[in-house]
Amino acid sequence: MSDPVAKLPSELDQLPDRDTEETAEWAASLDAVAKAAGTRRAEYLLRRTLQHAEAAGLALPKLLETDYVNTIPTSAEPAFPGDEEMEARITAWNRWNAAAMVTRGSKYGVGGHIATFASAAWLYETGFQHFFRGKEADGSGDQLYIQGHASPGIYARAFLDGRISEQQLDNFRQESGGNGLPSYPHPRRLPWLWEFPTVSMGLGPLSAIYQARFNRYLENRGIKDTSNSHVWAFLGDGEMDEPESTAALALASRERLDNLTFVINCNLQRLDGPVRANFRVVQELEAQFRGAGWNVVKTLWGSAWDELFQLDTTGALVRRLRETPDAQFQTYATRDAAYIRQHFFGGDPALVALGALLSDAKIAECFHTSRGGHEPRKVYAAYKAALEHKGAPTVILAQTVKGYTLGAGFESKNANHQMKKLTIDEFKGMRDLLGLPIPDSAFEGGVVPYGHPGADSPEVRYLQERRAALGGPAPARRVHHVALPQPADKSFAPLIKGSGKQEMATTMAFVRLVKDLMRDKETGRRWVPIVPDEARTFGMESLFPSAGIYSPLGQTYEPVDRDQLMYYKEAKDGQILNEGITEAGAMADFIAAATSYATHGETMIPFYIFYSMFGWQRTGDQMWQLADQLGKGFIVGATAGRTTLTGEGLQHADGHSHLIAATNPASLNYDPAFAYEIAVIVKDGLKRMYGENPEDVFYYLTVYNEPKPQPAMPEGVEEGIVKGLYRFNTAADLDGAAPAADAPKIQLMASGTAIHWVLEAQRLLAAEWNVSADVWSATSWGELRREALECDEALLRGEERTPYVTRVLEGAPGPVLAVSDWMRQVPDQISQWVPQDYTSLGTDGFGLSDTREGARRHFGVDAQSIVVAALAQLARRGEVPASSVKEARERYGL
Repeated sequence: MSDPVAKLPSELDQLPDRDTEETAEWAASLDAVAKAAGTRRAEYLLRRTLQHAEAAGLALPKLLETDYVNTIPTSAEPAFPGDEEMEARITAWNRWNAAAMVTRGSKYGVGGHIATFASAAWLYETGFQHFFRGKEADGSGDQLYIQGHASPGIYARAFLDGRISEQQLDNFRQESGGNGLPSYPHPRRLPWLWEFPTVSMGLGPLSAIYQARFNRYLENRGIKDTSNSHVWAFLGDGEMDEPESTAALALASRERLDNLTFVINCNLQRLDGPVRANFRVVQELEAQFRGAGWNVVKTLWGSAWDELFQLDTTGALVRRLRETPDAQFQTYATRDAAYIRQHFFGGDPALVALGALLSDAKIAECFHTSRGGHEPRKVYAAYKAALEHKGAPTVILAQTVKGYTLGAGFESKNANHQMKKLTIDEFKGMRDLLGLPIPDSAFEGGVVPYGHPGADSPEVRYLQERRAALGGPAPARRVHHVALPQPADKSFAPLIKGSGKQEMATTMAFVRLVKDLMRDKETGRRWVPIVPDEARTFGMESLFPSAGIYSPLGQTYEPVDRDQLMYYKEAKDGQILNEGITEAGAMADFIAAATSYATHGETMIPFYIFYSMFGWQRTGDQMWQLADQLGKGFIVGATAGRTTLTGEGLQHADGHSHLIAATNPASLNYDPAFAYEIAVIVKDGLKRMYGENPEDVFYYLTVYNEPKPQPAMPEGVEEGIVKGLYRFNTAADLDGAAPAADAPKIQLMASGTAIHWVLEAQRLLAAEWNVSADVWSATSWGELRREALECDEALLRGEERTPYVTRVLEGAPGPVLAVSDWMRQVPDQISQWVPQDYTSLGTDGFGLSDTREGARRHFGVDAQSIVVAALAQLARRGEVPASSVKEARERYGL
């Protein structure tokens, strides 16, 4: 039989022991304590020793878990600076109105959530009364990421403050009339109140980390002093299951973001039941955050527990708490004292003795309601500790009861997230518990009344005075637009005039343009290049030594390529955000930069460049978050298309991102074919997003890694480039190969790199088949469709408008054949507004590894396949013999 305490191999075995006798004495001492006083005492002494060592500055690994008790004991809590009775009345009104708003709305079937705010009310109120800085103070104020399901409580507070009317409360989740309130924090729907959309769970914590990081970026680059801004993220314990919630914890620790605090409402319940039925989510989260290097503050138990802990002379109570799974503790919150005595205190003689000292009322108070997150003194102590901690971000794990104060029908019930209303009797019970002066007569007619102490009441005056002292209302979004000067034309000139015989991929063209724009004296420093560890793939390494890669520590090492011209240069004031392999992190960077014009009153111009396949597909939810937050900037899908990225294969071959992007109303989507088109689109984007009349949109451009000679811009095509379509050339422009005047005619339309296949097909059609083809560059299928839809909507209002795509193609002879490196659905977006017969070619299906030529032949989009498709289209119209189609297939090996 093996020895159960046999010595296991350890990293310490690799280190020399300078005094084995002393080591043996320490081990013997520990054995003696364990034998004489028990293993619990030995564990306590070891932990005390580690705590002392940490305080002394010894470099020892930290414990990942502490006991299931408050980090800050009652004796160490700071004096509470507010009027507790007054703040309790304010909180009571907010609890009431949040529940009344959702209940009143339930008769319209619009839903809403009550239990989340009921559990978290003091977490918010303590912050609003004493910590959260508004935008009227120095700097930018604090950034508040409000938990989405708690929005009714925030609306209730704004109602008490006079910022929201009773009519608006009654229009909760009923926005179409123009005077409603959105369900959750949606800046696009209520832009004067909400700053950050958070209810797509997991995106709030990720964005909060990168917002705190971007605050430091602005400060380190000398753009704005953000040292007084603090980021507060309010999260649910169930939300922490989302991978995005914890994806950037190490980044926050690594960059020492002590301007960031997570407040996790640990009510132990998610949407259907316990967060960790058979485990303890608080302990799990503590270990996770401590392991990532965060400061952890646990605020678990209310003051009613103080007596129990003082009586726990053996440690039996702490051990029992550590052993009790969350689902069982949730059950204790709903059962009587007799059940708790039997199932919690029973079975351990020390606990039986402790329980005998407690009254039933005391047991019920402790297990039903007394939680740290429900007591303003304890919440205040946690928040103060978070702000005073330096060198690392802080997470506060605040334990609460979900549905607190809503009555026995709600508190700790598994279904309370889906429960949308209280009965009149339940409201009366809540009124009595909260001590609100609402008479029974107010419920006549079965309608729950809103409550308000009066605009000049002591409660409202106190609330407003506290907010004034902290810098004004919160949450609040403010925009003071200052138009950016438009860059000089010289920055765009190299792309406008073309590359001559030199080949250049459109990816490189875009990077070259941005590099020139970053040199602009007026706006150059406002560009924020963002890339997820693929800068060299996109030809951006030339920016490393000139712009620098942002690092709050600067460069503490000598880079291996320091003797090279384009060496890897990190700098505290670096301009590039090179995120490593995290598209989600890069996108969170982009959102922070794209909304800085509102968050900080500093307009930045972010461009985020990525492998096309790993943008919209991987982080599409964040693209919607960006749109909701009214972000601006340039998102660039590089190595675009399904056939240009040779050899990489299926998972790298993007043939559909334009379809996903087309679903987002704020995204202006372009697939430019030539460098000069990129110049025109970027220039238009700078004007539309940052000019005198800014629009709340962002640009999505796809660019390619296929080097081609870049032509000079023809005259008069700027409008067509921006609108999405223009004629690039006609068959008459072909050198020495123009077809006869009476030749059959067709219109070839292409976007992106497909323009080159179409131009070759145009030449083959003329030279070998006597077919006259005009070539059109479709820079944006999506913008053509968007404008056409607007025309259709105008028709419903009695306004006759012809879509641009219809007008520009009017009279063009022959059918239309559209080609792209995307699925056929992308060009098919415009088919119903094209007056001619319309067909398309595309790259439907999975991508594959091959040469560009092989992949294009596989998908049937190479020049020869286009010729066959064009002839087939003309043959169906009787304009060429059907035999021509068969002959072409055989000639080209199709």
